[in-house]
Amino acid sequence: MTEFYKYHGTGNDFIIIDNRNYTFDTKDSEKIRSFCDRHFGIGADGIIFLENKDGADCFMNYYNSDGTIAEMCGNGIRCLAKFFLEKTSSNLKEISIDTRAGIKKIICNGDGSFSVDMGLPIFSHTDFPNNFLELENYLFNFVSMGNPHAVAQINNLEEINIKTLGPKIENNKIFPNKINVEFIEKINDTHFKVKVWERGCGETLSCGTGACAIFAILTSNPPARQNLAETKEITLEFPGGKLFLSKNEKDHVILRGPATFVFKGEIN
Repeated sequence: MTEFYKYHGTGNDFIIIDNRNYTFDTKDSEKIRSFCDRHFGIGADGIIFLENKDGADCFMNYYNSDGTIAEMCGNGIRCLAKFFLEKTSSNLKEISIDTRAGIKKIICNGDGSFSVDMGLPIFSHTDFPNNFLELENYLFNFVSMGNPHAVAQINNLEEINIKTLGPKIENNKIFPNKINVEFIEKINDTHFKVKVWERGCGETLSCGTGACAIFAILTSNPPARQNLAETKEITLEFPGGKLFLSKNEKDHVILRGPATFVFKGEIN
């Protein structure tokens, strides 16, 4: 039997397994898919293995629900931070978690939320075009936050059928490693609503790296991007809840949001 824990960050839900003894074969993609299956397994958008790593408090070994490897997960890393603190009975106020996108620093806030230094956005990458591009009649901008994102700002989010548009854009041949997709609607200068389609997962209630990608695009200056450079913090409202984005003195994107324990159990 495998002991597991279920967490979510604004509805983006994860199975977390303590794999510091490396008893779980993470190369078994079929087992990962079966665990994440919402009808025949536990059900989750992805699975996170807590593992040891020199030079950091731990390593986040993350897989999408389809069994593919993911570089980074902004909601998942907050959940792993909370899990790590609970498993180690630690009172740390700052945690360093290594990921496939590098080491991330997480601040444990007094209100129970977590702030993650997500680093600098990357606007030039082999995963996507360097310039904005029209796809499916929508204008997209591209950025990497450790994983690639396509972001489009529209007037009415209700017109978007994410289940139809999401996979078309994710699997477009222009993206060699596929891509995450976000549509945003401006409510006011510091508040935006979001729909998201995650690469390897499908439609999700929230996306941490997607939130960072949106913030990076909104606060940059190239054409077709809205300049919010002087804004201290913006609110992104996903179907599963709100995430809060800002920058530090190094222009690193800071993601702030909750992490919630749901239940624990065992699965054969």
